[in-house]
Amino acid sequence: MENIPPCPSCKSPYAYEMGAKFVCPECGFEWIPEAEAEEEGLIVKDANGNLLADGDAVVIVKDLPVKGAPKPIKAGTKVKSIRLVEGDHNIDCKIEGFGSMALKSEFVKKA
Repeated sequence: MENIPPCPSCKSPYAYEMGAKFVCPECGFEWIPEAEAEEEGLIVKDANGNLLADGDAVVIVKDLPVKGAPKPIKAGTKVKSIRLVEGDHNIDCKIEGFGSMALKSEFVKKA
């Protein structure tokens, strides 16, 4: 018998192979083993659905108010050398005139 991994959804040991994918008889979850290996890293997508990576440059797509600042970050502001992090605000960066910021990926697009 082959070494079939347990179901990623319910952890059932009774998964079986069906063609190129695995199927769990208990919860009905289907998965492709190669796709599981790709999903292990941090996946962050911009407002258009493009994958972002550390060091990318992005553009702000809407005015973002900043607490304690007299003016918002304007749409169209370019941000260089982003760093991806876990959490709600998943982009750390430095914005000229504002300093270090944490941004949500849905408010930026890849430059």
